[in-house]
Parts: sequence; C-alpha cells; structure tokens
Amino acid sequence: MIRHNPSGGWLEVICGPMFSGKSEEMLRRLRRAEIAGQRVILFKPRIDDRYDASDVVSHAGARMRGVPVASVPELVARSHGADVVGIDEVQFFAAEVVGAALELADAGVRVLAAGLDQDFRRLPFGPMPDLLAHAEFVDKLQAVCHRCGGPATTTQRLVDGEPAPYSGATIVVGANEQYEARCRDCHEAGTDLAAVAA
Repeated sequence: MIRHNPSGGWLEVICGPMFSGKSEEMLRRLRRAEIAGQRVILFKPRIDDRYDASDVVSHAGARMRGVPVASVPELVARSHGADVVGIDEVQFFAAEVVGAALELADAGVRVLAAGLDQDFRRLPFGPMPDLLAHAEFVDKLQAVCHRCGGPATTTQRLVDGEPAPYSGATIVVGANEQYEARCRDCHEAGTDLAAVAA
C-alpha cells in the first residue's frame, strides 16, 4: 500500500477506458487526503465541461470541487501550497504536464493523474505513456464491454451509431451519447471516410 515518502512526493496514475471509474477512484483518494488534513487541489482541463464547468464529476455522479485550467503553467501556478494535486482527464493536457507533475513530486507533492491511456483508435493518448513510465504507482482499471459484457480496456467513439472514422479528431469531449467501453474483440476500427471518398 502507499506510504508517506518523507524525502518528497510521488506520482500516481489511474488509467483505463471511459466508464472504468478513473475519476471516481481519484476522488476517493483525494477525499481521504482531505480527511487526513492535507491541502488538496483538483484540476481539470477547461475544455471538459460535460457535467459541470468547474466540479469534477464522474459518470456515476461522484463530485468534487475542481479548478478548471487552460494550460499547464496555470496548473503549476495554482498548485502553490498544496500537499496533494489531482489532475483529471490528464490526457487533454500538453506534453509539458509530465515535467510539471515530476517537478511537483520532487518538491514533495503527491500528484494523482487520471485519464485515458488510449484514444479511440487504441493508440497511446497524449502525455499518458510518459506519465505511466515515470509514475511510482499505476492502476489500470477496466470497464464492462457494452457489447459482450467482458472486461473492457478500450474506448469506442461512435458517430451516428457507427465507429468514428480513424482520421477523426483525437479530442472530442463527450459521454454516453458518443462513446462506449469495449473489449479488444468488440472494438471496431472506424472506416477512414477520406480514403473511401478518394
């Protein structure tokens, strides 16, 4: 189990597909830190306003006050004085979030980063590979496949009920109406509409 590191902080990463409980697990850990009297701050990317403009809200409805930020420098500046820093939807941040997380950890801060490890194409998502490589603690969660009920490790983006084209934008903020959790066998590669039209 996680123990206090007297010489500094550390980095924890919680990853997996959509609907696997990543945000809920991060909120649980942050609430425990608050109960222990630690100064906690939770960040979210400003573009993620699915359920609330500022609060971090899980798909299951768990909620915690968050601070929406537009950039990594803003996140770092607003982290001053915190013992524990949570970063939700970390895959939406620029690559510099990795260095920022490591600097905070080196300064004695416990950093929790939660996000998708793969995009809808099943490719590594944004800064997540580097965060996973540097983290002291990693938890990869599974959802339930919307098709077969097996353990889901991927996220399927849908457009009008069909798999999104492979050439589509990587970042499209959405929830149940656009995404499903899928297992390896049920995940479908979207047809590249540009290639079909050519």
